[in-house]
Amino acid sequence: MAEKQVGRTGRGALAPWSKGTPEDKGTVAQRHGEKNPQTLIVMGIQRIFLAILRRLRHIARAAQSGRFLESLLVLIRAFQSSGDVIADRRADYARMLAESGDHAAAAELMSQALDLVPDWAAGWDLLGSYHERSGDVAAAISAWRQLEALDDEGIFGARLKLAAHNAGPAGEGTAVSYVEALFDQYAPQFEDALVGKLGYRVPDILDHMVAEEMAALGIERFAKAVDLGCGTGLMGERLRGKVEFLEGVDISAAMIAETARKGIYDSLQKAELVATLNARRADADLMTAADVFIYCGALQPVLAALVPALKPGGLVAFSLEAHDGEEELFLRPSLRYAHGVAATKDALVVAGLDVLRFETAVLRFDRGAPITGMLVVARKPAVELTAANDGSEDGDVAA
Repeated sequence: MAEKQVGRTGRGALAPWSKGTPEDKGTVAQRHGEKNPQTLIVMGIQRIFLAILRRLRHIARAAQSGRFLESLLVLIRAFQSSGDVIADRRADYARMLAESGDHAAAAELMSQALDLVPDWAAGWDLLGSYHERSGDVAAAISAWRQLEALDDEGIFGARLKLAAHNAGPAGEGTAVSYVEALFDQYAPQFEDALVGKLGYRVPDILDHMVAEEMAALGIERFAKAVDLGCGTGLMGERLRGKVEFLEGVDISAAMIAETARKGIYDSLQKAELVATLNARRADADLMTAADVFIYCGALQPVLAALVPALKPGGLVAFSLEAHDGEEELFLRPSLRYAHGVAATKDALVVAGLDVLRFETAVLRFDRGAPITGMLVVARKPAVELTAANDGSEDGDVAA
């Protein structure tokens, strides 16, 4: 007698992993019970190995289409177990459906898994992504609200995902836990994905702009430079020959570990950007931030912390993603902030910086589309006038 099949994948094919009836579930349990524990362990290991191979192939394909980071995060979160064998199995089938392009069916099956483990934060994150890709934004928002309630530390970025779909405020400043987790996961593949697959150009462009301004200002070398959001050292490699003492700062411990092996920096510090800037006072001749402020929200608070950490006459070079609208900034679905050109120029003036260079260029490609950004080199005035020294003959501070 043919085995009864229950449920559907969404494509018309019958699927034995659907909820089914108690009788169906009992039949499945009996079949598994026929095997001894050693056989079940071997089968489990085989399933895990095959799942890893499938996902590695999927990531390789995604890298070619510019979706490497998104796919990598799905892979990593996929192996955060719910603690329930049946829920994990359903979640695994859901991921297989998503990889085949059937995101609606994946969402349906993921919902079944979450019926068993309603407190599984990583599961709600996956469900939200499946709903989003299937076009059901309302259901995605509902899943992200559940995620926000469960993820106290914010490592899954639920608040940002809701804000990107106009379903809540993004909050002030950097979503520290999310950005830290993002780059801790991304660190081992960072350079290959960003430079090799996405055509990342920011360090090269900023380095060229800094070199030209050094020549124009008669600067041979900088005494001290701070590379904010140093990552794996792509910017630091280019700065090394221009700087006596080079310091790298990053929020991600994994990124710090990756760049430490290269021996580029004289000093490395794991720290949140604004916090480390506020702890400094006028000790750097140059500060760089290649694709860093795109995670920080409004630019003015960042510059307000950065400028006092520069020596008079010091330079800052940074990049931003740009948009042509009137808004000061908005949060893209990529969960990176895009800044308005006019608002950026205003923020530089408010911060008291002299703009030496302000250019637009393609920074990288994302899903095959060019991402246009702003590249800025600005200078802190060589002489600072304050209420305390204004009018004093010897109160000026020389560069």
